[in-house]
Amino acid sequence: MINTGYIILAGQSLKAIYVLFRDDHILKLPHFIAMAGLVCAIFAFGIPHLSALRIWLGFSTFFSLIYIIAAFVLSLRDGMNAPARDYSIPGSKASKIFSSVGAAANLLFAFNTGMLPEIQATVEQPVVDNMLKALYFQFTAGVLPMYAVTFMGYWAYGSTTSSYLLNNVTGPIWVKIMANAAAFLQTVIALHIFASPMYEYLDTRYGRSKGSAFSFQNLSFRVLVRGGYLSVNTLVAALLPFLGDFMSLTGAFSTLPLTFILANHMYLMAKKNKLTVSQKSWHWLNVCVFSGMSVAAAIAALRLIVTDSKTYHFFADI
Repeated sequence: MINTGYIILAGQSLKAIYVLFRDDHILKLPHFIAMAGLVCAIFAFGIPHLSALRIWLGFSTFFSLIYIIAAFVLSLRDGMNAPARDYSIPGSKASKIFSSVGAAANLLFAFNTGMLPEIQATVEQPVVDNMLKALYFQFTAGVLPMYAVTFMGYWAYGSTTSSYLLNNVTGPIWVKIMANAAAFLQTVIALHIFASPMYEYLDTRYGRSKGSAFSFQNLSFRVLVRGGYLSVNTLVAALLPFLGDFMSLTGAFSTLPLTFILANHMYLMAKKNKLTVSQKSWHWLNVCVFSGMSVAAAIAALRLIVTDSKTYHFFADI
């Protein structure tokens, strides 16, 4: 699901560049999603294992900074020159509740970025201390740019803010091209990072043979497995190109269970004989509360997908 969202995002960034030059609607969002899926597949074929990313992680940071700075500055500029905005949540009471729950899952989805510093921190000893330092940095200094763009975008455009902020901004064309291109390239790299654990498992268990990573056998296996996986993701992304909805669904099915439910439950199982009653109660409370939130967020996300599917249509150009 998370990679489906990334492919939708990559397609939207390509479309945003296209409409800066042409407004004929000959090419629609599903076409750009297909292009994005192809680029992601080519990148996946050329990066045989996670450690091969190396310099690409530096590029990833660079592309992220370009997007953050451009989106923040252009939103600030628009917000200072814009008339009064409407910040209310549109829709019925039920719709507002579902939208709010989905938005909470969206926010949790964004915290998936902690995966990268966690992985990098395991390279050197002491692994646990390094991982904790990486996570402390991620959830303090690391969240500042994310919140800066989020709040600035909502302040500038109110309830009309798009799930892809660059669809709202105005400004020099070259800046918007640069920001959209950076978003596209960063998305390609980020998708590969999140898919890498699965790639590594399949390669190690079934496909990796002796010799070069680019031998015919190894390359053929990557093309078959990774290409097939990304083809399915691209098809789903083009079929239901609702970025915000898939972000909510990913937050409900992935981030909430893995971050809050599983972690608390594993701690309880590992330390059950060493915890006081109050400590056990606290962790079980977390498990129960976040389980309920996960179910509610999943229902909200599925409802949003169904609603958008009825409002638009399959392979919608939005």
